[in-house]
Amino acid sequence: MYNLFKLISLSHQNAALEVRERLALNEDSAKSIMLRLKDFFEITDVLVVSTCNRTEVYYSSSVDHNDEIIKLLLIEKGIAQVDSYAPYFQKYNDGEQAARHLFEVATGLHSQVIGDMQIPNQIKHAYQWSADLNMAGPFLHRLLHTIFFANKRVAQETFFRDGAASVSYAAVELMEGLMPNPKILVAGLGEIGTDVCRNLVGKEGVEVTLINRTRSKAEDLSGELGFRVADMADLEKEVAIADIIISSIAMDKPYFTKEMMVRLRGMSFKYFVDLSVPRSVSPEVEEIPGVMLYTMDSIRSRADQALEKRLNAIPKVREIISEAVSEFNDWSKEMVVSPTIQKLKGALEQIRREELTRFNKSLNEVEMEKVDRITASMMQKILKLPVLQLKAACKRGEAETLIDVLNDLFNLEKEKSDH
Repeated sequence: MYNLFKLISLSHQNAALEVRERLALNEDSAKSIMLRLKDFFEITDVLVVSTCNRTEVYYSSSVDHNDEIIKLLLIEKGIAQVDSYAPYFQKYNDGEQAARHLFEVATGLHSQVIGDMQIPNQIKHAYQWSADLNMAGPFLHRLLHTIFFANKRVAQETFFRDGAASVSYAAVELMEGLMPNPKILVAGLGEIGTDVCRNLVGKEGVEVTLINRTRSKAEDLSGELGFRVADMADLEKEVAIADIIISSIAMDKPYFTKEMMVRLRGMSFKYFVDLSVPRSVSPEVEEIPGVMLYTMDSIRSRADQALEKRLNAIPKVREIISEAVSEFNDWSKEMVVSPTIQKLKGALEQIRREELTRFNKSLNEVEMEKVDRITASMMQKILKLPVLQLKAACKRGEAETLIDVLNDLFNLEKEKSDH
């Protein structure tokens, strides 16, 4: 089963943002793709992972469908230039490599923000979609639960999840410590401003307003995240209302000035978080009573410290993953011999039942119950050594020879057809 596991992957490592955006999948489109895969191909254990940084399809099949799945995905997304987009995908045909890749993605080793804390939940959502459509078999169930346990070890045994390791994460972490239930104005929706907005999703008691020179961009993001949108012309009015202003406005000189703050006299206490380079908030705003400014340098310093701790934890994270992959590898190999073990148990149980039936009339109920227990115990002890030998042969890669011997000795193939 392990060797049947495959993967196609498109990620930030080999595709630009505009490419990833076109191939991103929400829950409905991911489930639609999965149903198409089920209709068109003989595959099992399907997992579709889609985040802002990657779109991946994992599946089990004896046939390599990678190129066909890429074409299907592109067609489903309305992309006719298949040959232009196909090179962005990485293809994995080796089961252990595909499984290890999923371990590394799920722990955040492949994230843009190393150790991304959102990725485990995104993998859990993808797993739930597979379960909802009955497309997660025993192999995928075991694989995902092994990954979740490895993730738990990473959180408990390393610093890989500690601190905010990106500027946008660090900015949101900073804001959470400033005041409860703030009104937040995000001015400028470039890459970093958009990242901040996505990291604000789900924060309790937070009211977020978006302003951008191009209003349509703010409206698109509002449609995705559910935040309020205001016009650029109303910026000063929105600043007066807000408790925290996050600025990532791109311009050559500060947009928020001391003069603007003087015009807004009578306003409440305010925090500015300037994420722009060059700066979009003048340092002089702090001369106004009740105004505090946090710059990119101070926030980046927090992020850099957290990132250093996470980078130092990578060797331990890889060690945990290797142990988990090895454990899963052993289990997967044992799946190969599981049918033989079940047939052997069935053959011995049939012999035991037949012999019990022969003596049924000559024994009373109490005697029959004792004989049943004794023979069942004997059968378990007889089975123990062959089962242990089969599992050991799996680890040595010699299971097929022993399976053939057991099939011949006990005529297991005949037993299967008789049943």
